[in-house]
Amino acid sequence: MAMEYITNLHNLEEFQDFDNLDLIAKEVVEGFITGLHRSPFHGFSVEFSEHRQYNEGESTRNIDWKLYGRSERLYVKQFEEETNLRCQLVIDTSSSMLFPFHKGKNFQLNKLSFSVYCSAAIIYMMRRQRDASGLSLFSDKVDFHVEPRLSSVHLDLLYSQLSDLLKPDKAALKRGTNAVEVLHQIADNIHKRSMVVIFSDMINAANPDEIYQALQHLRYNKHEVILFHVSDKKHEEELVYSNRPHRFVDLETGEVIKLKPQEVRREYARVMHEMVNDLKLKCGQYHIDIIEADINDDFRHVLQSYLIKRGRLK
Repeated sequence: MAMEYITNLHNLEEFQDFDNLDLIAKEVVEGFITGLHRSPFHGFSVEFSEHRQYNEGESTRNIDWKLYGRSERLYVKQFEEETNLRCQLVIDTSSSMLFPFHKGKNFQLNKLSFSVYCSAAIIYMMRRQRDASGLSLFSDKVDFHVEPRLSSVHLDLLYSQLSDLLKPDKAALKRGTNAVEVLHQIADNIHKRSMVVIFSDMINAANPDEIYQALQHLRYNKHEVILFHVSDKKHEEELVYSNRPHRFVDLETGEVIKLKPQEVRREYARVMHEMVNDLKLKCGQYHIDIIEADINDDFRHVLQSYLIKRGRLK
């Protein structure tokens, strides 16, 4: 049953029945891997293990021709997967990530919970490949930072930190974002070349150029960067609400505005479209992979995007 819940985010509220984030991550990843036509991990950095006799009709790519020259018999090199990728997961925990916010609910499908489950799955995938994971949480400051490691104690710490983000907390409201300073700080604190995976809605009052400079700082330090731009596209980008007066509250500042969405929908959607396109353009210029992560889409989209990027680092 857990697999059905996890792969379809429309049913994500059922997650409240599961309090073991490690178990949930295992269910979704193992189910996802099983569903692929071939292993996405084939071809990663590998080490030679042993020889076996060549079978007629199979690929000749791994035939040991030097051994053939000595023995006049065809043998194939076999390898064992051995990777050493380091992945630093960076999650925006500012109040805007709590959207959509429903007061009083014990569990909420929002941008933060979406990011948490995606991150838990990636951590499990990293462990499955014997790769190291680290975690950084930020709002207006770096709230938590630990560098990638592979020990079981370390992984328990990561899952514990992620689980805490799923618990409603009034203190999380009106928590601002200082992504510019924070990303520069994180870039300085990651001392070894890593794959940096960022989950953020990229909502920040700062000059957008400053955000791009902070992202470029990560690339300057030779890190591979994936930015999952997390949003509730229907409501945040297209302003799809019923045609009646609504009261909109800024989760970071508490500022309130009342309006009829239909009266501003077209212009609002145009502005948001331009903003997202500019983000994609700038990320392309800085060689940052950007993934549009709509919280209402199938969770497998995020895993597939991760695997595509992961495959490029082999």
